[in-house]
Amino acid sequence: MIGNMLLMALREVRRHAMRSALTMLGIIIGVAAVITMVTLGGGATARVTGEIASLGRNMLVLVPGASRHGPAMTSAPPLEMADVAAIQREIPGLAAVAPAASRPTLAVYANHNWPTTVTGTDDAYLRVREWPLSSGREFDSAELRAGRMVCLLGATVKKELFGAQDPLGAIIRLGKIPCRVIGVLEAKGQSSFGTDQDDLLLVPIRAFHRRIAGNRDVGVIFLSSRYSADTPDIQRRVTQLMRERRHVPEAAEDDFTVRDMKEIVSVLETASGVLTTLLGAIAAVSLVVGGIGIMNIMLVSVTERTREIGIRLAVGAREREVLLQFLVEAVLLSLLGGLAGIGLGLGCSLAAARLVHVPFIPDVPIIGIAFGFAGLIGVVFGYFPARKAARLDPIEALRHE
Repeated sequence: MIGNMLLMALREVRRHAMRSALTMLGIIIGVAAVITMVTLGGGATARVTGEIASLGRNMLVLVPGASRHGPAMTSAPPLEMADVAAIQREIPGLAAVAPAASRPTLAVYANHNWPTTVTGTDDAYLRVREWPLSSGREFDSAELRAGRMVCLLGATVKKELFGAQDPLGAIIRLGKIPCRVIGVLEAKGQSSFGTDQDDLLLVPIRAFHRRIAGNRDVGVIFLSSRYSADTPDIQRRVTQLMRERRHVPEAAEDDFTVRDMKEIVSVLETASGVLTTLLGAIAAVSLVVGGIGIMNIMLVSVTERTREIGIRLAVGAREREVLLQFLVEAVLLSLLGGLAGIGLGLGCSLAAARLVHVPFIPDVPIIGIAFGFAGLIGVVFGYFPARKAARLDPIEALRHE
């Protein structure tokens, strides 16, 4: 019986193809909007998560100043190289500890110059940040101990100063200070915060302190734990150690911050998930509008087919069969609109993902939910017209012109 009703519903849809297409339009737009919004939201979340992960896995960042209740304290004393040594000595479970201090500088080579950032650090920086070299070598122990002016170029600096040339062995100037290029970092691209991660160059931190900064301050200490599960414990131990070293009173707030990059990822994922859900819910409103359109057209169909309904009831059709017939038509319209909406939504998502440079990651459960909700819309908004058709008086229906 259901098969016959489905064939009759298909025939009715084909008979009024234009009207059926316009009726399904609300469902198509609703399903497509939900899929597009959720897919783009998922892609944006994946991009942000991947970019933060590219900073380094299992990474903790120690900076001076308390940022728990706002921006970092400008009056907080800087970190020191002695803090780096204490962390390496007293905190177990660390894979690497890398000090870093940065200054803006003008890099010059021949008739090319480029404003960039010079960062003083050591080879542990590359391990913590998981940043391999595309060519050349890392700093050697003699260069680190002696504070020689050698440097590793970021991909952007290499491109701006050397173009397609090989920079290895070349002498560049950082302001007025000569520096020999010994390596080039692999490109990491733009971060989720809009900064170019490749627009920097690295020098040994002792050389940075002596030749560029004129002090022994450390701006940030990067720490990498051996195992992901150890980062909360390491964060707690580092906090205790730094409170002791910086003589922070027991009741006072820390004058430093230890950030776990996983916490930042979690916060961003939560915020992105809430925004995606909100946008998906707003888009789902158009599904309800589409359902109202289906109900309106089905009521018109009942009026047009009153005489046909009367004949069917007169020759023995039961009310339940008439109700089911119109309900099947309404659900069919919704499901066909849902299928078209899925195709349109995936196409729009792919185009938009390429346009805004986020991964295209279709959310299969959401696609299934949107399709199922489209079918539910057909049942809910198709029931009233179907019920009206089933309750027609056969004699009055046969008299209808």
